[in-house]
Amino acid sequence: MEKLKTDIDFTDEIDGISFSAQLLEKIYSFPTTPGVYFHKNSKGDIIYIGKAKNLRNRVKNYYTDLRHKDPKTLALIKKIADTEYIVVDSEAEALILEDTMVKKHKPHYNVMLRDDKSFPYIRITNEEYPRIFYTRTLIHDGSKYFGPYTDVRNMKFMLMTIMNVFQLRTCKLNLSEEKIKQGKYRVCLENHIKKCDGVCANLVSHDDYMLKIKQAQKLLSGKMRDVLKFLKEQMEMLSEEQRYEEAAVIRNRYFQLVDYSEKQKVVSLDFADRDIFGLYVQDNTACSIVLKIREGKLIGKRHFIAKNIVAATNGEIIQRTVESWYQENEFIPKEICLSEEAEDMDYLTSWLAKLAGKTTHILIPRIGDKRQMVEMANTNAEYTLKDYLLAQTRSAQAIPRSVDSLKRDLRLAKLPRRIECFDNSHIQGTDLVSSMVVFLDGKPQKSEYRKFKLRTVLKNDDFAAMRETLTRRYTRAIEENTALPDLLIVDGGKGQLSSAVEVLTALDLFDKIPVIGLAKRLEEVFVPGSSEALMLPRTSSSLKLLQQLRDEAHRFAITFHRSLRDKRTLRTELTEVPGIGETTAKKLLTKYGSIDLIKELTQEQLTETVNKTQAEKLIIYFKNEDNKKRT
Repeated sequence: MEKLKTDIDFTDEIDGISFSAQLLEKIYSFPTTPGVYFHKNSKGDIIYIGKAKNLRNRVKNYYTDLRHKDPKTLALIKKIADTEYIVVDSEAEALILEDTMVKKHKPHYNVMLRDDKSFPYIRITNEEYPRIFYTRTLIHDGSKYFGPYTDVRNMKFMLMTIMNVFQLRTCKLNLSEEKIKQGKYRVCLENHIKKCDGVCANLVSHDDYMLKIKQAQKLLSGKMRDVLKFLKEQMEMLSEEQRYEEAAVIRNRYFQLVDYSEKQKVVSLDFADRDIFGLYVQDNTACSIVLKIREGKLIGKRHFIAKNIVAATNGEIIQRTVESWYQENEFIPKEICLSEEAEDMDYLTSWLAKLAGKTTHILIPRIGDKRQMVEMANTNAEYTLKDYLLAQTRSAQAIPRSVDSLKRDLRLAKLPRRIECFDNSHIQGTDLVSSMVVFLDGKPQKSEYRKFKLRTVLKNDDFAAMRETLTRRYTRAIEENTALPDLLIVDGGKGQLSSAVEVLTALDLFDKIPVIGLAKRLEEVFVPGSSEALMLPRTSSSLKLLQQLRDEAHRFAITFHRSLRDKRTLRTELTEVPGIGETTAKKLLTKYGSIDLIKELTQEQLTETVNKTQAEKLIIYFKNEDNKKRT
């Protein structure tokens, strides 16, 4: 340990943080290769996942110079009880593995970037005659994707401009040069109305079509000047050849693009390509944003929301944003501007250089025009985060219309925000079970669903089953002081409702929990103290909510009952046969469907699934069971 102490220069205890000698010895033995490390707490749960180009140096860094660590990092270090690692071949592999592991385990202290919705992309298909369209689904088949686009209206306008300028095909035909030359296709309406050049009928050569695709790809990458130059050269060439009608068509397309270009915001006069990253943090939530500037014009933006940033520094959030952005985007500009330093600038620089195949400059501008662009990104991040938090607050406070309608229709004293619904399930009095489902503000809360295997009811008695289930549920709620529902629903009519009222009265809860019964046949609602059923309008949102609760409780009860029945069937019918375990029993049931069908099989048929010895034992067992029944 002496060598370890001088090498790591650790402090045994500072600000309540202490390390075990075993942990420090383990860290010192880590390899110096790239990899991913996993910090765990005393329970063995993964609380942080990180990547490193040198595992030993990176992990040792957590335990050095604690007095200069920021409070967020110290909060993480206090929880670390063990660290594991996985070695990879390169930093790029470490980044991919880290991203995969973070999404899988969702560690408490990792920055989890989320979009608040699914944004669309523009796709250029990997076909002999490619198509261009927008999609929200990414298929890894060699297609090229551009985006994602946060402004869908602007994306559709860009796509429409591309289709008008280059007149690309929109059909889904499986075109090939061989089929086209054989004359297997005829032009469609798109060609007649001058929206497609008729590539399917060989009116445009494959080379010319691919040249258009290449220009469209440049346009999607923000290379507007290159495309305009190309069109202008074509127009001049056609004019020189006195092909004036064709030149006029190109001229009209040229001015369409000029018009589109003028609608884009100019933010830089140097016509450079750059991405600007901004950040805004409020309380325990952050918003990072990237502005896409191509040829000096702002062509798009993308934001990420990071919640519960307990131990994350601003540098870590920026780093995670840059990594996420360039994992999705193929184009990497020559210049990237950050609002502040990322957690590992050296790693980002080398990683981006490898991706781009050229040097990429990462700047943290302090003054001048570039700083103004960074401030614009920060301001956009601030407004986006405030809008997001406001929407979250409104969503939390918003009460669905169906819940409000239910309060009115049932004449409840308060909104039924928490509703609990109960149902029973059995087959011919066996495997009696009950279920409880919970809806909060009209939405299922599956983590609060409960299953009950009945203990005292041994026969088909719905009323007794309901009494046992409700007694167990609300006795425990009283003992543990947990939340009580604003409305209790039992599946059934007057009898089930009477059982519920009996239990609530015995537990002194009748005045605290409103209760109703919902009969399935006519969708009648029964309330205590009334002999007449309440009939809600068939189209009312309140009745639909009650039906949804009832159906969900029934589904949950049936699912639980089937699982018990399957286990019992396996255990009592097949696994009692000597040499037949659960795995073999499941294999037989999966293939043949039921015990009755298995009993009818010959030994030869059984050997298709089990070995000869097991088949013989099954035949003998079923024959003996059959003889017992006859005697």
